[in-house]
Amino acid sequence: MKVDYLGQALELARQGEGQTSPNPMVGAVVVREGEVVGRGYHVWARRKHAEILALEEAGERARGATLYVSLEPCSHQGRTPPCTQAIIAAGVSKVVAPLADPNPLVCGRGFEQLRQAGVAVEIDERWAAQARKLNEAFFHFQKTRRPLVTLKSALTLDGKIAAPMDNDGWITSERARAHVQSLRHASDCILTGIGTVLSDDCLLTDRTGLPRSRPLMRLVVDSQLRIPLNSKMVASAAGDLTVVTTSAASPERRAALQDKGVGVIVFDGKDGRTDLAALVEWLGAQQYLSLMIEAGSMVNWAALEAGIVDRIFFYYAPKILGGTKSLPVAGGTGKRSRKEAIQLENLSVHLIPPDEFAVECYLRKD
Repeated sequence: MKVDYLGQALELARQGEGQTSPNPMVGAVVVREGEVVGRGYHVWARRKHAEILALEEAGERARGATLYVSLEPCSHQGRTPPCTQAIIAAGVSKVVAPLADPNPLVCGRGFEQLRQAGVAVEIDERWAAQARKLNEAFFHFQKTRRPLVTLKSALTLDGKIAAPMDNDGWITSERARAHVQSLRHASDCILTGIGTVLSDDCLLTDRTGLPRSRPLMRLVVDSQLRIPLNSKMVASAAGDLTVVTTSAASPERRAALQDKGVGVIVFDGKDGRTDLAALVEWLGAQQYLSLMIEAGSMVNWAALEAGIVDRIFFYYAPKILGGTKSLPVAGGTGKRSRKEAIQLENLSVHLIPPDEFAVECYLRKD
């Protein structure tokens, strides 16, 4: 039976989830005469790339072996020397990968360096889609220089996110909420609006307990700086909370928040609102690869209207709220006709037993 060593490399790469940003997740397997002699996966804290760790474990057994790696080996000097040099020095005879690294500093150069040194290179495209999905935020960032923005929400089957009066409890189950935490863990940043903070006094943290390469950056859209100084978010700020406001906000409030260790940035948009597109550009400049929006109806629509959303992740519970005063997932002015509706594509459904599900899809950008 043929062993899919690239599949093993991808499984290794997944072990680095939440621990590699702004780098991609990468796994590597060294195989000699049908035996795995080295394994490795990258995490930011230990610096070394997956290929280096796998080669170190293999030692002399790497000579004449095949290296299976989930992404093209790097060919440039970054925090570490080029992996291509180490592969060549180790005497590896062949490298198998599913696709090229989208980083312009690499993007085929790694494969070319290996070929020039006499190392055979095979591109196994059977695993390309899975490898790209694994690092979709990294691929998106390398193409756009902006983070991949995911709009997440929990909904009833009739598309409501809140009742007009009593909103105690949860829409979705504990199992669905645990799935949300896995999304948070995979994200670099999370954003909500001041309305959510005032009504829920939320923390908006990664509660998986798993290690991260950088703290989850919490962002609050608050055009007038109404966030309470005694709120849970402000009280827990440790370089991981930024309030996004406008120039109309009180300078005194801004100073008070900064004294509490809260970052405050100003992005003026239309009608006294914050400029979400400018915020996303700023996050890209800070090399944040991914942003998840967990907000209320108005912020959700503002994000959709601004065109910053790339992906939707909606969790549906077997409930109906009904009524005209229950809040829809996206409020605001909305679209005026069916022909103007925001188009989505590449839809997939994630089942959450016994009777919940999540819909994941992408906004059509054309």
